[in-house]
Amino acid sequence: MKKWMLLVVLALFAGACSNSNNDNKKNEVPATSNQSETTSGNPSYDPNRGEGKFTKVDISPKLDEVKAEAGNKIYTVKCSACHKLTDEKLVGPGWHDVTKRQSAEWIMNFATNTDAMLNKDPKALAMLEICLVRMPNQNISDEDARNVYEFMRKNDGVK
Repeated sequence: MKKWMLLVVLALFAGACSNSNNDNKKNEVPATSNQSETTSGNPSYDPNRGEGKFTKVDISPKLDEVKAEAGNKIYTVKCSACHKLTDEKLVGPGWHDVTKRQSAEWIMNFATNTDAMLNKDPKALAMLEICLVRMPNQNISDEDARNVYEFMRKNDGVK
């Protein structure tokens, strides 16, 4: 009886540890999945924008210097202790080229809805595995998130 139980446990363990998907599809969420909706009618989760209220952020090709400067001040107070402006990891990942890797909606949803993103989003979870520290909720307002995003664009060379 003990051997049989041991075999069952090992089989369950092996099944849980195996991954039938290939590595390229590991973090994909099917576009046709049945997603629940928020009270505003937006899908509660979208892999391109993450989890949160930002569904469409209008970004000008030209940098908004006023927003970027306001974002720099927020970065200095709330972000610089954990994030460098280079690609070097400090506590959290470096910000170099982040606006080229992630959409504005994803970045702003992560900044304003950190806990939900770290619980649900595969890209956020992957960063957590690398950094090993959960980003604390900084209580960033929507306007502050937009300003920080503009500062990130400036850091990425947008003029």
